[in-house]
Amino acid sequence: MANALLRAGGKALVSAVAVAAVMSAAPAWAQDAPKAAPKKTAPAAAAPAAAPAANGAAAAAPKSAWVKLCEKAPIEKKGPDGKEVKEEKSLCLTHHERLDGNTGMVLVSAAIREVEGSDKKSLMIMVPLGMAIPPGVRAAIYTKEQWAAAAKNEKIDEKALKPIELKYALCHPAGCTAETEATPEILDQMSKGGGLMVLAMNAAAQPIGFPVPLDGYNEAAAGPPVDNKKYAEARSALMQQIRQRQQQMAEKWKEDQLKQLPLDGPGAPPTTTGSTKAPAAAPAKPKQ
Repeated sequence: MANALLRAGGKALVSAVAVAAVMSAAPAWAQDAPKAAPKKTAPAAAAPAAAPAANGAAAAAPKSAWVKLCEKAPIEKKGPDGKEVKEEKSLCLTHHERLDGNTGMVLVSAAIREVEGSDKKSLMIMVPLGMAIPPGVRAAIYTKEQWAAAAKNEKIDEKALKPIELKYALCHPAGCTAETEATPEILDQMSKGGGLMVLAMNAAAQPIGFPVPLDGYNEAAAGPPVDNKKYAEARSALMQQIRQRQQQMAEKWKEDQLKQLPLDGPGAPPTTTGSTKAPAAAPAKPKQ
């Protein structure tokens, strides 16, 4: 079952957080559906480009699809006098996101959330809409050896996996987010692990697997946050590439449909020669 889950993340994918490459003048990359578990190479670097790449862009591609995003967030709490007091605290997400390279839809995202002044951290996972809410989300952290074995379709002792239960907390147009406390044990497993397997149930009560590689997680978690403005610009550029790809696909589909039209009969394209008859001559006027 574990190997089957690794193959369940089908569709064309793109690593959205890999748009950090754009910050280094490298283009965003699209990724085709993985045939098995993630490879050791970064998803973005191992995939064909969504648009023609600039010279040297591959060398500038990121090594990881994990990134740290931080911002100041307003938080309300009650003061000593019982009145609401607003203050700003830093909120950081060590984040991984994968999108459908054809539509831009988020297929899965995972993040560790930290709030300034709080000792507790949260593990947050977002999956697409259409999943059954009551079962929640389950996840398991694979060791590097288990992740590599799953990539080769080798059998894994699932009893050795420690399931993580997450409850849905919020649904919005992009998907539904489930979360749980990121305990020291979970954080330690992630720091040493090879990948995170996410499992959700769809409306038909069928399990859907979403593989999340952990390559580069440690570096992102320990490193400084990226520039939010540049990240937003890079992500916007990625979405523009996806829109252009959609337009190209639509135009190609239209061309293919025209090629399939019959040359004669109903539905044939209008012609100006060969099939039109000459207009009849006007009747001669009677002689007076």
